Amino acid sequence: MESQVNSQLNFQSPDRGPLIHPLSIGECVIPGNIFLAPMAGFTDAAFRAICLKKGAFFTYTEMVSAEACMRKSEKTLKLLERAESEKILGMQVFGSQPKQIAAAVREIIKYGPALIDLNCGCSIPKILKTGSGAHLLKNPKLIGEIIRAMNQETDVPVTLKIRSGWDTNTINYSEIGLIAQEAGASLITLHPRTRSERFSGHSDWDHITQLKDLLSIPVIGSGDLFTPEDVCAMLTRTGCDGVMIARGAIGNPFIFSEVRNACAGEISRVTITPEERLLCALEHLKKFIALKGEAKACTEMRKHFCAYTKGLSNSSVLRRQCVHASTESDYEKIVDEFIGKKND
Repeated sequence: MESQVNSQLNFQSPDRGPLIHPLSIGECVIPGNIFLAPMAGFTDAAFRAICLKKGAFFTYTEMVSAEACMRKSEKTLKLLERAESEKILGMQVFGSQPKQIAAAVREIIKYGPALIDLNCGCSIPKILKTGSGAHLLKNPKLIGEIIRAMNQETDVPVTLKIRSGWDTNTINYSEIGLIAQEAGASLITLHPRTRSERFSGHSDWDHITQLKDLLSIPVIGSGDLFTPEDVCAMLTRTGCDGVMIARGAIGNPFIFSEVRNACAGEISRVTITPEERLLCALEHLKKFIALKGEAKACTEMRKHFCAYTKGLSNSSVLRRQCVHASTESDYEKIVDEFIGKKND
């Protein structure tokens, strides 16, 4: 997770106005252009609520299966329920058949989404096997057909998230962008890596610049956003309309408030103390428990807790302890002991 920019850079954009600004997508007006990306297994209502509290302007659900929505799967539809603080919420769907996704949209709109996003970027093998996610990059025409089918079912803005292409020999984000725009997409998010690259190397931000110059609809950038300086640099260099923070927010929801400060020109960063990180993790756990119950929440919280401890002294000890945590009091004890020792 290497940052692409020097932390001393001064980010100003006098020709384009403020880096952070409201964003109109169809009839939906989002108060700011810094989003939390949809991430399977991470962006449930508990984590989204924490990110909103720390400064995110907009969040998305985890991607949901069009087939499961069509079957009215209780487990899948549960993913569409929002946190109390989510007045507006994006909902992401994956699938490969226009009629199937159209049927899913009819279920999704019952949950009041501000946007419905088509996933064309997921590279998980089980998703690819169904012809969904990044597999759609192989068939730009089909992407257009799916977007048209979605638009026929709703007035909610339809958006999509893509990668640069299937592999380095088939870089086709420009073609997909034009087809999607013509089919009625209201916004497109580009993670400028190919499916074959997954998360290796560096994302190619020049692809974002080129797509922004090509399209008239808003373009959101994603990829390698791990520090507030990274976010400001992407906005400045590419001219994109906003950013979507993914892995950079896991264990670090503070990045959203830091981005707000950095984009306002406050270069010196306020240090988040270890105590603040761990207390935030406990707050996250409480919301998780309210959402999923103590047993399941405490098990699933382990991956989040490990991420919160990254960079802390003796973090390996904390991670070993959290692997065995199965109750809220277990986590509280781990945090209390760490803070107590640190203050001794």
